[in-house]
Amino acid sequence: MDMKSKPLTVIGFLGSTLDAGQKAVRWSRWRPSVALCQHDDLPIARFDLWFQPKFDAIRNQVSEDLKQISPHTDVRCHELKMTDPWDFESVYGELHDFARKYPFNIDAEDYLVHITTGSHVAQICLFLLTESRHFPARLLQTSPPLKEGTAARYSIIDLDLSKYDKLASRFNVEARESASVLKGGIETKNKKFNRLIDEIEHVAIGSRAPILLMGPTGAGKSQLAKRIYELKKHRRQVEGKFVEVNCATIRGDGAMSALFGHRKGAFTGAASERAGLLRAADGGMLFLDEVGELGADEQAMLLRAIEDKRFAPLGSDTEIASDFQLIAGTNADLQQAVRTGKFREDLLARINLWTFKLPPLKDRTEDIEPNVNYEVDQFTRTQGSKITFNKEARVAFLKFATSPDAHWSGNFRDLNAAITRMGTLARGGRIGVEVVVEEVARLRSAWKSESMDQTLTILESLFDDNSLNEIDPFDRAQLAEVVRVCRSSRSLSDAGRKLFSASRAKKESTNDADRLRKYLARFGMNWANLSES
Repeated sequence: MDMKSKPLTVIGFLGSTLDAGQKAVRWSRWRPSVALCQHDDLPIARFDLWFQPKFDAIRNQVSEDLKQISPHTDVRCHELKMTDPWDFESVYGELHDFARKYPFNIDAEDYLVHITTGSHVAQICLFLLTESRHFPARLLQTSPPLKEGTAARYSIIDLDLSKYDKLASRFNVEARESASVLKGGIETKNKKFNRLIDEIEHVAIGSRAPILLMGPTGAGKSQLAKRIYELKKHRRQVEGKFVEVNCATIRGDGAMSALFGHRKGAFTGAASERAGLLRAADGGMLFLDEVGELGADEQAMLLRAIEDKRFAPLGSDTEIASDFQLIAGTNADLQQAVRTGKFREDLLARINLWTFKLPPLKDRTEDIEPNVNYEVDQFTRTQGSKITFNKEARVAFLKFATSPDAHWSGNFRDLNAAITRMGTLARGGRIGVEVVVEEVARLRSAWKSESMDQTLTILESLFDDNSLNEIDPFDRAQLAEVVRVCRSSRSLSDAGRKLFSASRAKKESTNDADRLRKYLARFGMNWANLSES
């Protein structure tokens, strides 16, 4: 191997048995440390040799022999006072301290760590410290000649695994398999979503810290949480169960009891003891969907349980332990909830170390077709009857599903429901154009009703019933959109730019803020009102 570009330094242990030998007979034996300097293609400029005081005689002999066969090698012996060469803590500590003090200069020298000599514990410690780059080196493994009269052998191991083509190929396959698990085997095409999944996969495997999944209802937070668990389970990173709870469905004592358990008699109706979901998730994973719906008391106890892995069940003074990984899900703005006092700032800081926002289905139109295929397969699996689209029906449904008219406000829940309805109505398991037309009409109607409900909800917070009834339905829809944009904007000018982006391009000069201010004034509103609300 060509090591001529920089001077080469070898660091290793003196072998108390392998390197031993006296008189002339010692030259007939293979001694790893001595043999290292007998390779013409491995010129060693410096040899740092660790030894224990009780092997001082062997150290002297080996040093003399190295100077004899390789005069150009600078042999430096370093005494290591390990209490027990088989005690991991002692050996690792000594080697770690040596590495921290050693004057490594990777720009001027190459380094090899010899792992043939020393106890097995020492060899493990050298591997760990080299892999962690405490020793900025490659590993050097030596072995005796295969037969008498031939040269001893050596091999150099670079722990940068990306440099090994076959290993890199295996890692790429493994990464694709992991991503496939997180995507449920669906071949998604959206580049932004695929990058998101790659990052989640990397974090899921490399960290046990809480993960926060954000996104609208039906975007797949619950399914993704289950798949993260399956991935970690497959890699033997978790052993316990996957425990899921929707925090919006539990309140008061019921929430405390469901999450943390209770003792018998803790409250009216507590006729028996209950373990609680946090305890059930010990060693596994806990998914708290709609975590923003938790009450103040539950938030405080959850924070303690995350930080200390301990909590007290309701009605008990005795704490219990539970070591779980938390995944939290929400479709709410938790930062806004912190500002309004509805969510604890310290809890949010603890759970949003890794935050991933799942996009809505309407922003992933290129992924609708593979997800349609997935839902069709799922229907066949769950219902036991195979369904397919005829060609015209498939084209018609995908054309609508990927158009701006398809709101997919319920995201994958809407898509799943649509396929389920069409599959159930399909005669002979074949979805025709008529079934698709009926389903498209049904979806349009549902989304229109939802839009009207959302409009009414937005305006009800700003007007009383009498004032609202005086506004025409057309103006209500327009005003609700204006209010929505204002609430999501930083300033009046920012909101004006968003609302008048098309018309402003056709005018020589505009004042978007003034236009918006006048529009709001028509309804007795102003920017300050909306900012406060």
